Amino acid sequence: MSMTYDVAIVGATGLVGETLLSILEERNFPVGSIYLLASENSAGSKIQFSGKNITVETLQDFDFSQVKIAWFCAGGACSEKFAPIAADTGCIVIDNSSVFRNDYDVPLIVPEVNPDSLINYSARNIIANPNCSTIQMMLAVAPIHREVGIERINVSTYQAVSGSGKAGLEELAKQTTSLLNARDVEVNVYSQQIAFNVLPHIDVFEDNDYTREEMKMLWETQKILSDEQVAVNATCVRVPVFHGHSESVHLNTIGYISAAEVRELLKEAPGVEVLDSPQEQQYASAVVNGSGSDAVYVSRIREDLADNNGINMWVVSDNARKGAALNAVQIAELLIEKYL
Repeated sequence: MSMTYDVAIVGATGLVGETLLSILEERNFPVGSIYLLASENSAGSKIQFSGKNITVETLQDFDFSQVKIAWFCAGGACSEKFAPIAADTGCIVIDNSSVFRNDYDVPLIVPEVNPDSLINYSARNIIANPNCSTIQMMLAVAPIHREVGIERINVSTYQAVSGSGKAGLEELAKQTTSLLNARDVEVNVYSQQIAFNVLPHIDVFEDNDYTREEMKMLWETQKILSDEQVAVNATCVRVPVFHGHSESVHLNTIGYISAAEVRELLKEAPGVEVLDSPQEQQYASAVVNGSGSDAVYVSRIREDLADNNGINMWVVSDNARKGAALNAVQIAELLIEKYL
């Protein structure tokens, strides 16, 4: 009989938690008992998993010694308080928040890119899941970094409102409906109206006038690639798209690599789909490719017209799946394969 693992999902009623639960079922993850945890407001509700109705329990009362793996999908404040408690019981925490990502003794993992970094997971029993925008960029740029080296990454992101969870989805839907019916909009989640608008603002502003989302892309890229010499210059933008993040990525490489060579390299890269045929108008978009798909799509691969060592790319992925839930499940699969 194959081994199974008792698991828990913290924040099971949120967007990422719900997505993670569906991915566990899709991928036939070896679940023994599963515990769905949320706030008191959601306790007692039922969620279906593998044909069974699972009752949602309160996080505050849960004994994490009952489970081997717990995915935390409930935000930074929750992770900061409860993840160490869970880890101290011997449970392995895979955390989706940013709380532990920069801690030197917490692995920050994209399984296709730096699986060997998982070896130190037992130092804290906490493994960090990177930021959604970082994850998809890493799948596209890591093979190039390994091949010829990367000096600098300039990236502008076009991030869907699902990055703000269910509240972001609801705000865009309500504002769109209001505007189409000539009614005033309510602004709660974002600093300004998001419907039919573009906001160069994700997360809080830091003292250097970059947002924390932009700084995450720098800090996390260097940690995942184990290369503090890679410069990252990011501008992160929220757009009125429900699902799927898009990124315009420009690389300054150390060695020369042609666009054709990049296409061939990325065609062989795990988790990446190259969709790049400009003459046939084939390229990835958030609606068509970035919603409900597990792949990271790379399009518009072309050489910089002003720099021999410059490459441009367009990168699209489902931020709730590969950008969060899927990557977290893949970390657990890697953990089971190599260490449990």
